[in-house]
Amino acid sequence: MLTKEEHNKLLETARTIRHSIINTTMKAGGAHVGGGMSALDIMVMLYFKYMNVDPADPDNPDRDRFVLSKGHSAIGYVPVLAEKGFFDKELLNSFNKFKSPFGMHPDSNKIAGCDASTGSLGHGLPMSVGMALGAKIQKKDFYTYCIVGDGELNEGSNWEAAMTAAHYKLDNLLVFVDRNMHMIDGPVENVMSIEPLTDKWKAFGWEVLTINGHDMKEIAEAIETAKKIHGKPVVVIAKTVKGKGVDFMEDQTKWHYGAIDSAMGEQAHKSIDKMYSELGI
Repeated sequence: MLTKEEHNKLLETARTIRHSIINTTMKAGGAHVGGGMSALDIMVMLYFKYMNVDPADPDNPDRDRFVLSKGHSAIGYVPVLAEKGFFDKELLNSFNKFKSPFGMHPDSNKIAGCDASTGSLGHGLPMSVGMALGAKIQKKDFYTYCIVGDGELNEGSNWEAAMTAAHYKLDNLLVFVDRNMHMIDGPVENVMSIEPLTDKWKAFGWEVLTINGHDMKEIAEAIETAKKIHGKPVVVIAKTVKGKGVDFMEDQTKWHYGAIDSAMGEQAHKSIDKMYSELGI
């Protein structure tokens, strides 16, 4: 579990990256900032606590794998890789610009540390299942982690992958559902309801955990619990807030994608600092 020092360090890292997301969005002229913020704390926990990855050896065959199935949230993912040391943070200034390695969706052929090109929703979980099954066949110990969006679960390919993972007893696969309750066209439950979500995953043969996706302790406990479960894959339904940390973005469908001017950027930075100050950071 987390020590107090680890907990505070992870919060500090998340704070730094939230500021980076705002700055990068401003320079890019816009990004899918709401979903990047909602998934961020999970990515911070994985990359800075649990995942076996080495920026000096990004293609190590024994490394853990990570797939951001909701690839439109690359604005949150790419700054995590930069903070981890996979490439120079200065490169973030080129996000979504001509000849940049970073588009609105991640390209594994261009981004060091990125295991899968994603963005076509419903593809990331099937790829993750393939990675986990490959590890089993090769008798390797690496874990595969995947984040899917809640709106993304409208895609039937996810449920085909879910059946496959359960059939092959992929207990080396851990999936997080970024349950921020919003998708591009509105609230998920209004556009295409996915409830009862817990019952669906259980029916497909998965162990299901439910957490606050912004609570570092709960995220850590879920990962620790998942690693003790054998014979079936695990999904964590992470209850999150779209635009987490920025008061005027939080829980707003319109911030699925948006641009930030200098005045909004200043307000966003102040809001982020206020949130972490209240957490004692």
